[in-house]
Amino acid sequence: MATKTKEITKTRSARQAAAASAQTLEPAAAPPLAPTRLPYLIGRTDRIVKRRLTEALAPHGITLPLFTAMSVLQARGSLSNAQLAERSFMSPQSANEIVKTMEAKGWVVREPDPAHGRIVNLSLTASAQKLLIRCDDSVKKLEAEMLEGIDAENVALLQTLLVTCARNLR
Repeated sequence: MATKTKEITKTRSARQAAAASAQTLEPAAAPPLAPTRLPYLIGRTDRIVKRRLTEALAPHGITLPLFTAMSVLQARGSLSNAQLAERSFMSPQSANEIVKTMEAKGWVVREPDPAHGRIVNLSLTASAQKLLIRCDDSVKKLEAEMLEGIDAENVALLQTLLVTCARNLR
């Protein structure tokens, strides 16, 4: 019986020691976080950039969709409404509303396509070009802020990689 009492005492002592030890231990460290997925990071950056661009363009009296469409026309020259919609990442209906707004403000003119009678091409006016120059200054400041601390070589690499990602998903 003495042996059984010693075993019970040892077991009780072991349990008490384990309980005391558990109380003095620090909480278990959280498991390491998985790396953040690139689509999430790209989407998060996109939302921030859209918000900041909207804020930067507001003093110029222009919305982000208008700026996007005008920038596409500036870069590509004369385009049809369908081409503008596709290159501005908007629906044809949205592009049509944007074109109506640009026309009402005197920022775009419609001209028949010389090669195809049914297609009407859109071109920016001189006043739209001047507005874009003013907007570009604000956009360049935002871009510089976004890229602060990234050297030119990595900026070029980032541009190349983002173009590649977009091309791969088309």
